[in-house]
Amino acid sequence: MTDQGSSVRLNTGAHMPLVGLGTYRLQGAENIYQVVDAALTAGYRAFDTAAVYRNEKELGQAIRTLLPKHGLSRADLFITSKLSPRDQGVKAREGCLQSLEQLGLDYIDLYLIHWPGTQGIDVGDKQNPKNRSQSWATLEDFYTEGKFKAIGVSNYTVKHMQELLKFCRVVPAILQVEFHPKLAQKELRALCEESGVCFQAYSSLGTGVLLTDPVVVEVAKVCGRTPAQVLLKWALQQNVPVLPKSSQPDRVQENAHLFDFELNDSAMVKLSTLDCGEKFCWDPSLVA
Repeated sequence: MTDQGSSVRLNTGAHMPLVGLGTYRLQGAENIYQVVDAALTAGYRAFDTAAVYRNEKELGQAIRTLLPKHGLSRADLFITSKLSPRDQGVKAREGCLQSLEQLGLDYIDLYLIHWPGTQGIDVGDKQNPKNRSQSWATLEDFYTEGKFKAIGVSNYTVKHMQELLKFCRVVPAILQVEFHPKLAQKELRALCEESGVCFQAYSSLGTGVLLTDPVVVEVAKVCGRTPAQVLLKWALQQNVPVLPKSSQPDRVQENAHLFDFELNDSAMVKLSTLDCGEKFCWDPSLVA
């Protein structure tokens, strides 16, 4: 990664790298070790996991083993994990402690509520707001105790964010949602900006679908970059942190080369005109 100084300052005062490695679907201790090794070599200093990814333990082991090899300490890394929807509400404390235990860390840099709903409860059930409120209070406790250095949410809609901002003691540091040229999330981004919440992207490649989009391919060809690099750069030029994920070490390194080129205004406009509100992942708008 050619510009390791590229980070965003959270409302906690901490700095989070603009580019982190997403680990969704990354499985197997040996595979995770190789990918983390390649990521650290390429300059990644942020890693994003979650309880539901079922790889917290292997990721934690890989990081602890590889830190000395790369001449790094725990403080050099920014680790994010997330509360499972099955632990939403009364089980939140148990879920938080389990993430710390699985990762084998004294603290987690950023911990998120992964989903506004609760596993096993209908999306329209009025228990959902109560459960996420209880989960947030638990995250606030872990934040106060220093076990989580920052807390936030993922997959929240404008409605969910407005609800949270009304009662929270600690304003979320991050909102992590699906974001790419076909889903520009303008209303959510505006809300985050006025509330001092960092807006972070996942699925920047539209689950891979956007890699073959004619407009994306054309822009990539013109600037001599890969479609993935173009999509990631589109977000970065709007000051939106990204979490590219890959199980291929060479792709991991390729996705890190984002700071040695710029997309011109014409390219940014072409990509931005793709916005049509299309989601490739989950739709949280139905959750009460």
